[in-house]
Amino acid sequence: MKVDQTVDAKGLSCPMPVVKAKKAIDSMEPGQVMELLSTDKGSVKDFQSWVKQTNHELIKHEEEDGVYKFYVRKN
Repeated sequence: MKVDQTVDAKGLSCPMPVVKAKKAIDSMEPGQVMELLSTDKGSVKDFQSWVKQTNHELIKHEEEDGVYKFYVRKN
């Protein structure tokens, strides 16, 4: 998967990962993919809600060594 922009929100707590994601995705073109890295457990629920509200597509999310990775395609 081609990632167009990576947002590092590790070490930040709610709602900052979503705030940083919104700021980043606003500067992207439709169809581009953003990767967001977070260490906040709450970001899993936050991201699922945010994607539904904004109509972007959550392609995939995974957890690796305490880092949550979210891949979102801008619609």
